[in-house]
Amino acid sequence: MQRNLYLIIISFCLISCYTYQVKKQKDTSAENKQEFKNGANLSNNASAQPKNMAAGSQNLNSSQAPIPINVQEKLAPGKNFKINVDGKSYKIIVDKWQNDSLVAHAVHNPKKIMKFHKNQINSEKIAEKRFSQPIADIITVVAYAGIGVLIWSLVR
Repeated sequence: MQRNLYLIIISFCLISCYTYQVKKQKDTSAENKQEFKNGANLSNNASAQPKNMAAGSQNLNSSQAPIPINVQEKLAPGKNFKINVDGKSYKIIVDKWQNDSLVAHAVHNPKKIMKFHKNQINSEKIAEKRFSQPIADIITVVAYAGIGVLIWSLVR
């Protein structure tokens, strides 16, 4: 029984509610489609309608192309991130930006300072450390079940 209790305590120490999650971009294509419909309905002139349709179709095509992400805006100082640089993954805390270079240090080693150029960083795989509610809920349910089993074993 003590061995199982130690195993449970150690497993709870190793579990974290914080995970690295990639931010999802907003879908602007739905907004552009609605603007296109409103613009087409408001036009009374027959010759103006094809112009609006052509302009609307250009807006739809441009919105479907991926919007370039500014790495400097995404990597804010003082936050934890997991970045991918030249095929390697790094867990860092951003210190500051010096022109086009990111100055950061490793999460568990503040003495190890790293510098990356913004073009080296894969902007699609930048993951920010965030609180994960589903994991927290699972840990809570498991903890309550463990307490219930403990009380049941003591009463029995």
